[in-house]
Amino acid sequence: MNTQLVRVARYRFRATFARRWSGYLTIVLLVGLLGGLAMGAVAGARRTQASSATYFASTNPSDLVAFTAFENPALGSTNGYNPAAVVKVAHLPFVRHQATIVGFDGNLDTVTGVHVRIPAGGKPPVVEGSFDGEYATQDRVTLVRGRLADPDKVGEAVMNAQAAAELGIHVGSVIRVSFESDAQSLLANPGKPSVVATIRMVGLVVLSQNVVEDQIKALGSAEVLLSSKLTRELAACCATYSDSALQLVGGTTHVAAVKAEVGRLFPRLAAAVGVENTANIEATADRAIKPEAIALGVFGGLAGLAALFIAGQIIGRQLRVGAGDLETMRALGANPAMTAADGAIGIGSAIVLGSLLAVAVAIGLSPLAPLGPVRPVYPTLGVAFDWTVLGFGFVVLVVVLAGISGLLAFRRGPLLSVRRRRLAADRHSGLARAAATSGLPTPAVTGIRFALEPGAGSDAVPVRSAILGAALAMTVLVATITFGASLNSLVSHPSLYGWNWNYALLSGFAGDEDLPAHQTAALLASDREVAAASGVYFAALQIDGQRDIPVLGANPNAAVAPPILSGHGLETPHQIVLAASTLATLHEHLGGTVMVANGVNKPTRLRIVGTATMPAVGNLEMGTGAIVDYRLIPPAVRNAQESTVAGPNAYLIRTRDGADSTTALRSLGKIDRTLNATNEDGPAGGPVGVLRPAEIVNSRSIEVIPTVLGA
Repeated sequence: MNTQLVRVARYRFRATFARRWSGYLTIVLLVGLLGGLAMGAVAGARRTQASSATYFASTNPSDLVAFTAFENPALGSTNGYNPAAVVKVAHLPFVRHQATIVGFDGNLDTVTGVHVRIPAGGKPPVVEGSFDGEYATQDRVTLVRGRLADPDKVGEAVMNAQAAAELGIHVGSVIRVSFESDAQSLLANPGKPSVVATIRMVGLVVLSQNVVEDQIKALGSAEVLLSSKLTRELAACCATYSDSALQLVGGTTHVAAVKAEVGRLFPRLAAAVGVENTANIEATADRAIKPEAIALGVFGGLAGLAALFIAGQIIGRQLRVGAGDLETMRALGANPAMTAADGAIGIGSAIVLGSLLAVAVAIGLSPLAPLGPVRPVYPTLGVAFDWTVLGFGFVVLVVVLAGISGLLAFRRGPLLSVRRRRLAADRHSGLARAAATSGLPTPAVTGIRFALEPGAGSDAVPVRSAILGAALAMTVLVATITFGASLNSLVSHPSLYGWNWNYALLSGFAGDEDLPAHQTAALLASDREVAAASGVYFAALQIDGQRDIPVLGANPNAAVAPPILSGHGLETPHQIVLAASTLATLHEHLGGTVMVANGVNKPTRLRIVGTATMPAVGNLEMGTGAIVDYRLIPPAVRNAQESTVAGPNAYLIRTRDGADSTTALRSLGKIDRTLNATNEDGPAGGPVGVLRPAEIVNSRSIEVIPTVLGA
């Protein structure tokens, strides 16, 4: 019997192929293109989400960067590079490899006389280098244009895009940089520089920490990287600071232990400058990329549902094409199995070929991923094979569509067919009957009947599937419009990401230095455009044993503070306000208490009185950190530069209602110039507007996705 069934199915396939081939081709193309788009989108979403991890792994990243020397007499150091300190750090427990970064306080002046153009609130370009592999073999930079500097040539360097913009130069430009010795840097009038180097910019590069960054970090991201030979020659005389980039045994497992050891080695230095966990950079990139990956995955899921739904309709239509032959086959003695198998070979082959085409289409689309900020530096752009998505997608297409085909074929059986025709003949739309009895014009009643009554026999139409398809289309359209509106609302309302004021007046080096408290407060109080202003400090403290949690040091009951999500703001010195994610990380709750340590004084117990939306300012990131009384931050950290006019790192400023933004910014710029003119240290860095976190900066790249989804 099985042999006869196969023989009949083959015969019917050959006999009907000439008039059914276009239907088979439609199934192949529909499944292949829509299914391939779905699989390609899902695979692209996975590749996009993993792009930061893939990129950072390709740079041979450090796990920790520790400051090992800082030219500051108050810290007991008059030399920015201390080889003995570097050796001590390299031999700490769990340190597998160490690379040295040496920074210089160089005065950059181009040959053409173009002056450095530092953005408001920004830092001048950083001039640094390494002579033992940093940026070359460890934390490798990505070359964008030109070539890397020859490590054995004194007169070569590379730069990133921000440095090129601030210096007004390009690959091939020549600049002159003057370097002061350690002794000169400590003098009020240092005189003639110790070294003047003529350097040719041979390449444009991207550093890993600049790939995904918020706008506050972008204010200080300009870097010029010297050749190894010049770095080695300058390190002994002119270094301002040095870092040890560390790779640890077990990766980030022992970060806390190594941080503690560094703190014990350099207690005063660690308190004033600290260490940086480079895993935080990758975590920030992951958070910024995640919405884009989710949106792409949703698009793939919708495309997959569309492929299954529409292909199911096409398969049903293809089966109905041969419905007239079934009566003849039954009259000739064909049993239900034979009639059910009619067309199965053609449709089954079309499903398999379409699914294979879908795999090929998905592979062809793979070079379009990853999307987002990592794409320009992604190490393996090109064709990719995500066998998890490809294999699972192929199986889903074949199994689901074959199941739909089998179900539709079963419904064509003689008993079900007769019953269905009888029901169709008796079935009339209740809405059409209501329209007829309500007195509506005949054209309206006829239109409703055509739209809602499926008919029977050769006049049958897929009413339910058409209505379902329209409903799904409207649902997707409304959802995507809502998503787009929500995304636009988030980007256009800074208070939703913590910027609950209009401007910030930053101290020098993007808030790393100090503003003269009394003078700045007096100038702001007398400004007609300013409604309120509060001074703040940026630091990192240990909270419940977790080190380096960024904090905003403020006065209790400050006039300007981040927006409160729950509870209330800082009202007394014995309270703390946490970001929601930090509260969750600490496994605490409103009303609970935490121990806060600053590495200098005895730990203090604070009560959690609220949660707030943290802004991207200073060392804070969106959703992480805490607000504490500024006096919990050690004086050495509040005034790390030993400024004679010590005060806040920044003032958060809310302008009066109806203030013109141009006028307000011009007025704050005048205050900035007054501060720099009347203070020897030149403490002010300038007023800045909204500084968006990395997640919001990157969200602009997915604004087109709602439009694509709607289409």
